[in-house]
Amino acid sequence: MPGAVINRELARRFTNGETRLELTESAGADSIRGVIRALEALYPGIGPELRTGMAVAVDGEIFQGAALKKVSLDAEVCFLPSIEAG
Repeated sequence: MPGAVINRELARRFTNGETRLELTESAGADSIRGVIRALEALYPGIGPELRTGMAVAVDGEIFQGAALKKVSLDAEVCFLPSIEAG
């Protein structure tokens, strides 16, 4: 099952401080969109936070706007605040 990692701010707000989250096999998390949907089902309200203003790293490779990016069952999906150039 894919595992997800979120930052401490989101963890405090939605997951009782847990930054490493495991998804079940039945979660349908075969893409970034699926991971977000599964996390939203477990932690209501977190989905919109993950969809906006976040970059995503899958097994260490960073993606922007990767909602349809496929993830393997053993992938680690990290949600990172986007860095804006200025």
